[in-house]
Amino acid sequence: MSAPSHERSVRVLNRQGLHARPADLLVRCASEFQSQIFLQKGSEKVDCRSILSLLTLGATEGTDLTVSANGDDAEQAIEAVGRLFDLGFNELDESPGSPACSTGGTSDSPDQSPS
Repeated sequence: MSAPSHERSVRVLNRQGLHARPADLLVRCASEFQSQIFLQKGSEKVDCRSILSLLTLGATEGTDLTVSANGDDAEQAIEAVGRLFDLGFNELDESPGSPACSTGGTSDSPDQSPS
């Protein structure tokens, strides 16, 4: 029996590209899942849990990438990683303060009632 596999195309939207801070967000996000998560640019495919590997992709603004995941929570992992790219890693003017990786199942705040 093989684990489910999913993939999605994403585009780097933030001006500075996939530099250290967004790479750190990706590593943190990927670490929340059991699935193996990969990012691919052309023929180069790297593990999303390795910040150095992510940085070697040299993904600048406008770069198209493929996110793939293998495992029981692969679909949720792809959605969460894709959301980071969609938000420009919170570096776009319209998305300040957005959560780094929203898996829907974890929260540091026990009380989520509106203020």
